[in-house]
Amino acid sequence: MKYSELGTSGVKASRVAFGAMRIRSKSEEEAREIVRTALDGGINFFDTADCYGAGASSRRLGQAFKDVKVDRSKIFIQTKFGIYRDPDDDNITRYDFSKDHLVAALDGELKNLQTDYVDFVLLHRPDTLVELDELAEAFNELQSSGKVRHFGVSNMNPMQVEMLQSALDQKLEVNQLQFGLGHTGMLQQEIHVNMEDAPSVDHDGGLISYSRLKRMTIQAWSPFQFGFFEGVFIDNPKFPELNEELQHVADAHGVAKNAIAVAWILRHPAKMQVLLGSMTPSRLKEMMAGTDIEISAQEWYDLYTAAGNDLP
Repeated sequence: MKYSELGTSGVKASRVAFGAMRIRSKSEEEAREIVRTALDGGINFFDTADCYGAGASSRRLGQAFKDVKVDRSKIFIQTKFGIYRDPDDDNITRYDFSKDHLVAALDGELKNLQTDYVDFVLLHRPDTLVELDELAEAFNELQSSGKVRHFGVSNMNPMQVEMLQSALDQKLEVNQLQFGLGHTGMLQQEIHVNMEDAPSVDHDGGLISYSRLKRMTIQAWSPFQFGFFEGVFIDNPKFPELNEELQHVADAHGVAKNAIAVAWILRHPAKMQVLLGSMTPSRLKEMMAGTDIEISAQEWYDLYTAAGNDLP
């Protein structure tokens, strides 16, 4: 396992992290095995959110940590807050960055995770009604109380980050964004700059370049999905060319295609962190192996084009 600093936080986190969104569907015994697999593979960073199953994922993760007797000082826990779901049907009804909501949500997560603090907390998607002064008060209280050590955002563009950062004493260290071979939009605009074709349209405000400039780590979520939770591209007959190229590169490096899909993200000099959400220990091991693979620039571009992207 390889490790790198998240943002400028000083935290040396595993290049791949464990994403706990779907762990709520597993039994306590299964959750223990999954967490133990991640730890044995060198993962020291775990991501969850208060809205995952109304806290059920965080509760299952927290219990798994207790069951495997993990040393809290040896791992980093990250959660996300700011999404309000209806408790009856779990539908999102609003985004809420009010101080009362954020503080209460974080306290709930500490209880769910059975810990006194989280290492990182992220604002979970933008709240267009955010009051900046109130958000600053919330962050100051969470930091001064020792409940949160570092802060970040998810699914935000550079201007949104800049607006929030202007009001905060704490540096926003990470931005969690969907990225992978099935979701390459952030790259297309960079590669097709000054063109008039569809890939040249900037949907994200130059997020990759901005993140590198600001030393803000991109955490790639759903790295094996295409579209918006439409399915995985690995072994999917909809993506024959991509899977053929993945297999070709995998054979060259003696690993599985899952490892190459991870290595492709890690090859980018933005030093992204990949969130792995697999609940199958054997598949999780395949994915973790990607941290030990260094693919060439040609292999990287061959995979990029095999995913359906043109080079102008």
